[in-house]
Amino acid sequence: MQKSTTLPPAPKKTRGESTLAVHAGEDRQKLGDSITDPIICAATFTFESTQAVVDFIEQKQPREEYGRYGNPGEKVIERKLAELENGEQALLYSSGMAAIVGLFMSKLNAGDEVVFFDECYHRSREFCKKHLSRFGVTTRQVKTGDYAAMEAAVNDHTKLLVSESPTNPHLSIVDLDRFAEIGRRTGVETLIDATLATPFNVRPLDHGVDYVLHSATKYLAGHNDVLAGALIGDNEKLEPVRALRGVMGAVNSPHNIYLLERGLKTFGIRMQRQNENGQAVAEFLDGHSRIERVYYPGLESHPYHQVAKETMRGFGGLVTFLVKDADWRETGKIVDSVKIPRIAPSLGGVESLIEQPLVMSYYECTPEERRQFGIPDNMIRMSCGIEDKEDLIEDLQQALDA
Repeated sequence: MQKSTTLPPAPKKTRGESTLAVHAGEDRQKLGDSITDPIICAATFTFESTQAVVDFIEQKQPREEYGRYGNPGEKVIERKLAELENGEQALLYSSGMAAIVGLFMSKLNAGDEVVFFDECYHRSREFCKKHLSRFGVTTRQVKTGDYAAMEAAVNDHTKLLVSESPTNPHLSIVDLDRFAEIGRRTGVETLIDATLATPFNVRPLDHGVDYVLHSATKYLAGHNDVLAGALIGDNEKLEPVRALRGVMGAVNSPHNIYLLERGLKTFGIRMQRQNENGQAVAEFLDGHSRIERVYYPGLESHPYHQVAKETMRGFGGLVTFLVKDADWRETGKIVDSVKIPRIAPSLGGVESLIEQPLVMSYYECTPEERRQFGIPDNMIRMSCGIEDKEDLIEDLQQALDA
């Protein structure tokens, strides 16, 4: 077993989430005296002399050289996300999957092992099981929330412990203190995918987790028009990950960077509304005669409600529910009957979205595989946007009554 490590205290947040989302990471006066950061569409950046190149290399000057290694707008986003998460450094990627793949490729070698809670995003687990396995990396999965099983799965080859919190679509909540403590006690680094929580609702680094992952496509960008991902942690641990990103080239485009920064400006007020909408919709569904079960950590009936209540500021806009005595076609009729949410994958944008996980993400799986993943035929997942909650509830009511 590896020796345990002591983590430094997390930096203190000095301002509120909305203030940080609007102003953090930005220069007060910008190019052209613009209030917004400019879109810098440059694949390469020039030097005025050979000596300037030497100075850049030797003095590690904070400027750009080539687009695969960074963009000025990207640095603004990274500083902003680091402050929102109470982290030392953030690293921006072209998508959430690119971010987690970048971390895995940087940290894992042949013979290493990674341990997942089994409700983690299925594409993350798939990458490890189907692709990293070809290079000699072993993936182990244990039941979500079984901390004893996770610790028992750790051995001298284990390099990463991975979980989402909340998980998707079951919205299980991880006790971040216990999760981080397993990592500290065993000397294994820890990663939390906090996409569904966002730094508005929880900050895993404050609990001692080593890395936070976000699909910034979702709540951070918030408008269903950008693909982006991010890792946040401390400088020393992320520097080799940044170096590998420069080799792999999983960077975002200047225009996407601009859209992500613009989306972040309203992050705080969007999350307030989506927390409210998620709670209201979950409570409505929980009391409806046609609903068998609602998965939402803000409900007292949720098995992880107490952990969520103690660790989260709000519970997000995602609500999953089961329709009583319905097969997948009957369930689909309810999805087809709503007027406001659009039928689509993804979540976290200003528009409400709705889907059947069986059809949207698990249609090609066998019934046995769907049972293993906990995806029944009568499951619906709804991502609440920023519409008026009364309208969302009225729309669900007419769809369930149809």
